[in-house]
Amino acid sequence: MTRRNAGLRRMWLACLALSTCGSVAANPTANPSLAGSTRVVDEIVVYGRAEQQVGTAMSASEGLVGYDDLKLPPRLRVGELVEVVPGMVATQHSGTGKANQYFIRGFNLDHGTDFAASVDGVPVNLRSHGHGQGYLDLNFLIPELVETARYQRGPYSARAGDFSSAASVEFKLYERIDAPILTAAVGNFGYRRSLAAGSFGTGTSDLTAAVDVTRYEGPWDLDEDLDQLKVHAAYSGRLGRADGRITLQGYRSEWNATDQIPDRAVLSGALGRFGNIDDDLGGESSRLALTAALNFGNWSARAYAIDYDFRLYSNFTYFLEDPEQGDEFEQLDRRRVYGVGVESDTSIGHTSAGMRLRWGADVRLDDIGELGLFATTARDRTRRIRSDRVRELSAAAWSELEWRLNSRLRAALGARLDGFDWRVRAARDVNSGDGRDSIFSPKLAIAWQVADFAEAYVNAGRSFHSNDVRGTTIAIDPVSGGSAEAVPALVRSEGAEIGIRLERSRDFNATLTAFRLDLDSELVYVGDAGATEANGATTRQGLETSVFWQLNDVLALDAAYTTTNAEFRDAESDGRDIPGAVESTFVVGASAAWSGRWSASVRTRWLSGAPLVEDGSVRSGASTLVNAGLTYRTGPVTARLEVFNLLDSADADIAYFYASRLRDEPNAGVEDIHFHPLEPRSVRLSLTWHWE
Repeated sequence: MTRRNAGLRRMWLACLALSTCGSVAANPTANPSLAGSTRVVDEIVVYGRAEQQVGTAMSASEGLVGYDDLKLPPRLRVGELVEVVPGMVATQHSGTGKANQYFIRGFNLDHGTDFAASVDGVPVNLRSHGHGQGYLDLNFLIPELVETARYQRGPYSARAGDFSSAASVEFKLYERIDAPILTAAVGNFGYRRSLAAGSFGTGTSDLTAAVDVTRYEGPWDLDEDLDQLKVHAAYSGRLGRADGRITLQGYRSEWNATDQIPDRAVLSGALGRFGNIDDDLGGESSRLALTAALNFGNWSARAYAIDYDFRLYSNFTYFLEDPEQGDEFEQLDRRRVYGVGVESDTSIGHTSAGMRLRWGADVRLDDIGELGLFATTARDRTRRIRSDRVRELSAAAWSELEWRLNSRLRAALGARLDGFDWRVRAARDVNSGDGRDSIFSPKLAIAWQVADFAEAYVNAGRSFHSNDVRGTTIAIDPVSGGSAEAVPALVRSEGAEIGIRLERSRDFNATLTAFRLDLDSELVYVGDAGATEANGATTRQGLETSVFWQLNDVLALDAAYTTTNAEFRDAESDGRDIPGAVESTFVVGASAAWSGRWSASVRTRWLSGAPLVEDGSVRSGASTLVNAGLTYRTGPVTARLEVFNLLDSADADIAYFYASRLRDEPNAGVEDIHFHPLEPRSVRLSLTWHWE
């Protein structure tokens, strides 16, 4: 077959894949030699965790994961992609279409505050969001298209800015899929997923496209009725002296939600563990993103435009505020986000004392047409609580200079400057206003290679999170009607850590880190308000360790453990607990591949209890979750079986403590634990057809 005919065949197959409600999944690897393609009989399994970092990393808390780290583990939700970051846990307290809850280093990060994520250089966290500050919804991602994830725990990366105090992660998508693929998946509780993807090229350019359709009813008494559609198309090729890439991503999701429920209703038998109080909850979300990138080798540029629409119906207190109609409310966010950025990575000198200079700059505009909060009944608006139009502009510049002092000692000095300018136009004019602020964030890192297999690190740095800018101009509380105290736009965090990394070639590595992080103000979730509010200054101190061990050609083990003491340190509540701050996490996994046909993965996640009130008198229970997956490849077909919550644990996925009121309860309500259970044991089976 001629090269031209082969190209036409690949084009036809890709088009066929996109016109079919099929799917791609089992092997999106762009380079089989790097990622263990199943096109060969003797599969080569390559783990991103095995990448050697001694001599290149500048902290014990950074790393790269990808390839089979992403392909093998079972994953119930898309947001669990962040769990490739050691010590990170993603849970859920509502419908699948909503952003996950995230936990790391003693943070209950709500939906993303103090944890920053980007995809191919485009930030995902949303500022001044209708539901929660830093809202991080990764549901638009097609997991099989994610190639690697590079992470940094702590505020030590000059490249990471807003929301990066606890950690940050950069996802990189595949530019090319090695062959068109169709996959169909079914599972318990009405789970159905179909995905189609393929790449074809002309020799100097490639087009990669995918369509993902997911339906899910869920185990809840109220059908979740999840309906998700994702579309991805990326064109890459040479443009003069640069490698260019244009990507279009489309996402739409609708769902019903079963939010957390009161413990007392379940204990009394009035409500089952998968029941609900308000059956009108749920939401819809859409995202259309166009990005363009140019890579000139040692420097690159990117631009992006995002159209985003979000609507969510919630009710956390049931009949506490309105005994007749109930406390249901709607949150609305409609915005467009525009951004441009440039980065450079250049080596200076060619001697043992050579230097490496990294720098970058970016500008971002959030043009938010409407931020709304409305009282509702059965999703019909009964009262407008707040409606705002917001324009938030930011600009940042950063640089990082790394130099090798001798054959064993390296140092890096970084700095970042962020400036913000905003305008709020509220329906209640007294809450309108303008403002601007800036923050300077220095970074310092020292790496000492104490032996060929070991390196020690010292890190210190500053970062920040932005607050919802509506809080900077507020004068009257839109709910109570009383006066309100404004909050600062930018909140500083400062951290330091010492760590060590051990590596024995590519088959074993381990890290151990002791860290401290101070925040000038903590955003804490308030259950009865359904939002976060700014609280006092906090301190976190802890230990963190991670291990990867490739025992032999078949079996690999990995584990991560973190323990943290988190307390308020302001004058009013010095030493008191931070509600929701999980004290310890432990994740252990085993992955195996053998005979070129079989692969398997088992992962266990343990989340300790947490104080739910500041004096620690009420606590959530610990939770344990075990997931497992088994894959078999024969010819062009791959079959994959996944079992979630293998032990059918009845633990809670997340818990809060606040006052709510059921019908016929006292008007003041009842303070109680409100929880969202782990989904019960479920099985999913997928079949994938590969065109070679």
